[in-house]
Amino acid sequence: MRNVTVAAVQMKCSKSVEKNIAHAEELVRQAAAKGAEIVLLPELFERPYFCQERRYEYYEYAQTAEENPAVRHFSRVAAELGIVIPVSFYEKEVNNTYNSIAVLDADGKNLGVYRKTHIPDDHYYQEKFYFTPGDTGFKVFDTRFGTIGVGICWDQWFPETARCMALQGAELLFYPTAIGSEPILECDSMEHWRRCMQGHAASNLIPVIAANRIGEETVEPCPENGMQKSALNFYGSSFITDNTGALCAELPGGEEGVLVSTFDLDALKADRLNWGLFRDRRPEMYAKIVGLAKWSVEDEQKRIFGNPEKPACRSDAGGQSSSTYQVL
Repeated sequence: MRNVTVAAVQMKCSKSVEKNIAHAEELVRQAAAKGAEIVLLPELFERPYFCQERRYEYYEYAQTAEENPAVRHFSRVAAELGIVIPVSFYEKEVNNTYNSIAVLDADGKNLGVYRKTHIPDDHYYQEKFYFTPGDTGFKVFDTRFGTIGVGICWDQWFPETARCMALQGAELLFYPTAIGSEPILECDSMEHWRRCMQGHAASNLIPVIAANRIGEETVEPCPENGMQKSALNFYGSSFITDNTGALCAELPGGEEGVLVSTFDLDALKADRLNWGLFRDRRPEMYAKIVGLAKWSVEDEQKRIFGNPEKPACRSDAGGQSSSTYQVL
């Protein structure tokens, strides 16, 4: 039996980085007092969601993991409390900027950074202006309390994110988030948002933990943002599922707080084995998903069993040679 207690933090973000970090710490300590060993904070919680508008001066927010005040601060908190804290931050690397997560282990050590793979570009969620698409690939982190995978917000809408982390041995899936109203589409996406991640839990037999911010954040017109005036209402609704996708804990939209649930990682591992979902995968049939349109069952059979009569690359109809691919 390997029991681990996880928590999701739901909070409102002010215009003060210092106040947001201090308030996040208060909530992290509340979670730890309830027994949480891994505590998830919302996406980009240091500030209001600046991607609602486009302003060149906001590029200056980006820092390395070593420089970022939230990463530095929660490294000390993680070590003091003996807990794991994935920290979302705006990362700078030379000439590129990323929407990233630093996973801080229970001794405060940064186990590494994951950079957001899927970058949205929608009305008032204008992330492509600020973030280079991540180049780390999906990752898992071996923490003191188990192996975890972390996707970031828009990543959570893609089943490939969860499956790639599951195939690398993730035992828990975490999704820090900043999502709210859709002023142009005029729809409430909350239930859809939740169901996507509940499906990831069910199809991978892995619990999902999602942390979102709350509150209305407004943009006032100015020359720097092209005279944009807008508002987003972040709907919170943070939650934790079990390994079948059923909700274990949830918070309402307008309430700050922490959610806590406990899981037996050994029992979850046994369930994944017993259900046979990973045993019965057919990756050789999934070429379309990764854009290998010319891959075929015959190609996969040749990869597995070999084809001594032909070289390892084949010719297209036009006579150009193209390499085959190994499908994981």
